[in-house]
Amino acid sequence: MQSYYPERFERDMGTSETEWLTALPRALGQHAFVLGTGQVRVQIGEGHLQLQWHTLPPRVIALLRLQRLAVSFVFEGVHEDARQRFMQHFDLTMQRGGG
Repeated sequence: MQSYYPERFERDMGTSETEWLTALPRALGQHAFVLGTGQVRVQIGEGHLQLQWHTLPPRVIALLRLQRLAVSFVFEGVHEDARQRFMQHFDLTMQRGGG
């Protein structure tokens, strides 16, 4: 999890699109959203978050193949404190593994 989330950033996420779409509603919490092909618009207060993604070639380590998505995050009209809270919840929900 990051300590600060800017209004616009991109990530290379180690997940398949199927796994992403399964976890996404839980990660968005109680926020209303509209899902489209390769994108979702999330209402956060009076602003919104536009997420867009596309599949990247898998990361290959020996015989291991890890699926990846390139994900773009663009917040518009979302207050900084609301953006930070939203992303902390989002990241906690989307993280994998753990100890």
